[in-house]
Amino acid sequence: MASRAARTAAVAVITDHIHTWADYWGQRDTDAQTKGLPGAEGRAACARHVANHTAHLAVALLAANRLLDLNIRPKRLATGLALAAGTHYLADRSGGHWKDTQPTTFLVRAAHKLGKQGWIQNDPTAGPHLDQAWHRAWHLVAAAIIAR
Repeated sequence: MASRAARTAAVAVITDHIHTWADYWGQRDTDAQTKGLPGAEGRAACARHVANHTAHLAVALLAANRLLDLNIRPKRLATGLALAAGTHYLADRSGGHWKDTQPTTFLVRAAHKLGKQGWIQNDPTAGPHLDQAWHRAWHLVAAAIIAR
């Protein structure tokens, strides 16, 4: 049986790689374009994306659990995936809002409070980089929960 450290490392690597796949290749184009819209349409698109993303993570982690004998407990897996999903939704509602002069979403407001507005306004890749850093940090926390 793998040690907790080995399980955490394996889950973190798998989660990180599958996240990248699911967030780009696995995301429906229409959801990518509309998940930041206000109202029901934006919320539904974001929820579909997050559900799809979470399903990718779950399938990969269940397969790894079986193939690598990671001894992942179902409750821990569910808790970690719920954390990843919730934080993913919170961030992805910012899609299309990074250059808003009056920040309207949680993550854009946080970035402005941390003094990132100059970078955001001057570099078109700043918002996506901040988004991905947010996701990856929370996925590491989720991996630690899942592997415990």
